[in-house]
Amino acid sequence: MKKLYFIAIYPPEEIIEEVQVFKRDLAVSYGNSKALKNEAHITLFPPFFREAELESDIFTAFERIDTHRCPFEVELNGFGSFPNPKNPVIFVHPEDNSDLTDLHRRVKQQFNFKQYSFTPHMTIGYRDLTWENYLKAWEKYRNLEYKTKFIVDKILLLRHDGKWVPIAEKIIEENQKR
Repeated sequence: MKKLYFIAIYPPEEIIEEVQVFKRDLAVSYGNSKALKNEAHITLFPPFFREAELESDIFTAFERIDTHRCPFEVELNGFGSFPNPKNPVIFVHPEDNSDLTDLHRRVKQQFNFKQYSFTPHMTIGYRDLTWENYLKAWEKYRNLEYKTKFIVDKILLLRHDGKWVPIAEKIIEENQKR
């Protein structure tokens, strides 16, 4: 049986709760309940299917990701969007960050079977967000202020078992033992 997996950075619980407020607003005010199903995160490798029997290969590749580097700060600043009429997205916007780009590159060295563009973001609205409601919500969120920051000190491998469940983590630390 195939299972769904992905790799992500999760912020601290207090930021997850702050972002959840935006998701609830989009659900109540703009009919966008799908985003409530996932906690706030930044995707490093998008969801992919694998046979459950091959899960050990996924663990092996995840363990091979080079996280021998300093933990780093990600600054969230305001909101952004992907204005695709068929699938619009509104997100919390991380500032450009070379450390985040480098971490993504390290993930891609082990998980290179899927081509995708890396645009770091923390989704608050998508899937059942209609184009009309996107336009209304974007009017509000485009100039709304939200600033915070957090330290990235680990990455997570998640599996979908009815909901996304962390099944492995890699600590980011400069002096980790190899």
